Amino acid sequence: MSDDGQDQSPPTDRESPVGAPVIRGDPTLTGEHAEQAVAFDPEDAESLALAAETVAAFAQNTAGADDNVMMLRGAAACAALVRGEGSYKAAAERAGTDVTVSFIRKWSRVHDLPQSIRRHVARGDIAPTAAKHIARVSGEARLHLAWAVLDHDLTVRQVRSVASAVNDGADIERALAQQGITLGEIVVQLPTDVYCELRRRASLDDSPPGDLIADALSAWFDES
Repeated sequence: MSDDGQDQSPPTDRESPVGAPVIRGDPTLTGEHAEQAVAFDPEDAESLALAAETVAAFAQNTAGADDNVMMLRGAAACAALVRGEGSYKAAAERAGTDVTVSFIRKWSRVHDLPQSIRRHVARGDIAPTAAKHIARVSGEARLHLAWAVLDHDLTVRQVRSVASAVNDGADIERALAQQGITLGEIVVQLPTDVYCELRRRASLDDSPPGDLIADALSAWFDES
């Protein structure tokens, strides 16, 4: 199954192999970076050594701090190193004295985000620093938080606050509301004729346009 394969609910964790350059190897997302994509195999000694070197450079901010794709590569190396060494602590020790357990844990979580979120990190729509906080929450809450970042341009500080609130027991809708964000609110631009017909039918049905859009999309999703 692909990262976002068909299922009863949307995938909220990575489904492709650890270290596989699914996003980094997609030229439609990364352009020239695609041919440079590196796969990290946690079961291969040579590949694991490369992962350790990559994590060390990443932690020292020498692996392209302003490059989202390179940050995803660093996250992949972290995840592979954890898998290969068996623990966050062992991975940190293998990478070198400048690498902390906290660093390894945070970026491994980013690598474990579903493809639907990581694609936006690669595009630059979601900052890697925001992705670290999105990865702190689990289940569909992480999807809701990621989409809120896209739809409402949340700052990294806001993302961190929402993630902390959710981890403290608040539901995602309430946590976003505390930041002035309504979950499920999105601005879309429609062709003029579609927009006019939507408004006409909504008026005749005495329904908000959003209800008609939701019904139509739900039916389309069920069919597809």
